[in-house]
This record gives sequence, structure tokens and C-alpha cells, in this order.
Amino acid sequence: MEIAILVLHVLAAACVIGLVLIQHGKGADMGAAFGSGASGSLFGATGSANVLSRTTAWLAAVFFLTSMALTYFSGHKSTAKEGVMSTYTEPAAPAKPAEVPATSTGPVQAGGGAKNNEIPK
Repeated sequence: MEIAILVLHVLAAACVIGLVLIQHGKGADMGAAFGSGASGSLFGATGSANVLSRTTAWLAAVFFLTSMALTYFSGHKSTAKEGVMSTYTEPAAPAKPAEVPATSTGPVQAGGGAKNNEIPK
């Protein structure tokens, strides 16, 4: 439903922009009143202004209503969905390194602490 309203909203916005650009300014009506080429148009001298302005008003109303609907939908999203952090668990505490039992073999000798007759495995 929200996507359909969004599509209608974008189309209404594009049509309002197009209709505003098509419409003549207030100064163009004076030229039409004195016989310039606009009086022989399809809607007459002032008929096109009425149709375009009414259509623009209706499309502006549609744009306003779809804006309100999209605002409502964005504010009332379902909270039943879980977020990214909902599955987060605290990591376990790091394990302490195993303590090496102290031996009373005396001071450490050069060569890595091995005695001359011992070969490290």
C-alpha cells in the first residue's frame, strides 16, 4: 500500500510541475484579450487557464493527501520486526592463561633454559 501511494505521490508531483510550467502568466491574458493568437485555441481565450488551473489545484490536493498518508505510514511502522542488535550476545570473558607451575631448578641457563644433556622435545 505504501509503495502505491509513493508512486502516486511522485506522479502527482511531476504532473504539478509540468502543469505549472505550461500555464501562462498573468501578462499573457492581456495579449489574448486584445486579439493575439491565443483566442483561437481549443478552449478559447480564458478556457485553457481555467482547465489548467483547476487540474493543477486537483493535483496539488492529491499531492498534499499523499504527503499526509506517507507521513502517517512512516510514523506508524510495525515494531514487531527485530532489529540488527536483537540477536547480539555478550562475548564470553577471555580465558586466563594457564599458570606454569614454578620449579625450583635454579636460574635459567643460556640456550633457552635447557640443560646441556637435555634435548627439548
